[in-house]
Amino acid sequence: MSNTSRLLKWITFAFEAFFAIPFVGGAYILSHGWLPLGIALLLHIVAIVSLLKDRASIIGNGLGVVTSLVGIIPIVGWIMHGITAIVLLIEAVSGSRRRPRF
Repeated sequence: MSNTSRLLKWITFAFEAFFAIPFVGGAYILSHGWLPLGIALLLHIVAIVSLLKDRASIIGNGLGVVTSLVGIIPIVGWIMHGITAIVLLIEAVSGSRRRPRF
């Protein structure tokens, strides 16, 4: 995985982890008129494009796209952000441990 893909994986993880904080993440999203969900959606799409170029796993970011779309539903969005954050963390950590292919 390239440095750009790795960085995007960690950035999208940070977004999802923040949104998964009970009340804080939801209050932030609501106070900004759901704009953070749109930004997260764009970041996930950019990450998917970068990860496809590197032939790396896009499961976490694909889940992030779905989460950004259903994140407007209060409880469902909170649960989805938590699940997505966990999946992205696992992918980011396991991707960091792999040796680059030459």
